[in-house]
Amino acid sequence: MDNSSFINQHISRQFNKEMEDIRNKVLTMGGLVEQQVDLATNAFMSYDMESAEKVIQQDQLINALEKDIDHECTEIMAKRQPAAFDLRMLIATIKIITDLERIGDEAARIAKMTMRIEAADYYQDKYYEIEHLLEMVKEMLNGALDAYARTDTEEVIAITAQDHKVDREYTSITRQLITQMMEDPRNITRALDMLWTARALERIGDHSCNVCEHVIYMVKGKDVRHLSHEELEKTVNEAR
Repeated sequence: MDNSSFINQHISRQFNKEMEDIRNKVLTMGGLVEQQVDLATNAFMSYDMESAEKVIQQDQLINALEKDIDHECTEIMAKRQPAAFDLRMLIATIKIITDLERIGDEAARIAKMTMRIEAADYYQDKYYEIEHLLEMVKEMLNGALDAYARTDTEEVIAITAQDHKVDREYTSITRQLITQMMEDPRNITRALDMLWTARALERIGDHSCNVCEHVIYMVKGKDVRHLSHEELEKTVNEAR
């Protein structure tokens, strides 16, 4: 083997290692974000101050991972000048970690609000309205991360379709809570806590959809941002 061939193979192996390292870090970040959502909502619904504090502490770790991954992606683009799928993966990854960091922020917001609730104002087992919304949002986030891990767009249509259900559930919860506040002013404190939590969950659903859109761009080379769900589905099917 001549020297140039050996060097090219070495560079190729090193590049593949760098890309795999980035992918693994994104999945690690995604796992932490999923844990944050679980901890924050459990803290809110169970008045668990220990879990709430853990969410706030771990938020710094997620922020550090975002900066680290962003730096690695930028370095590779500058040094390696990748093309085609590799370039799209790096661009999509930078956008995905931004959405993951914002999901972490929403979880931290729920945790901070939980820590502001006085024990006397806590309503044990009375936060049932958000349980269904929470399960839908967690399913969306898990599905979006799985699509990234498998570099597969097969499930993203179903995941993004879920966003419409999340929006309807959020609207329904909002109406219920407004009615409760109007019927009895003693419900106001609880209802406002619920509204802020439901809003944070709805935003987590939106960011999960964004991750799916970035995966589509990465795999198919199609920018599907700002498309309706019908247009997105048509674009993905045409790109197959």
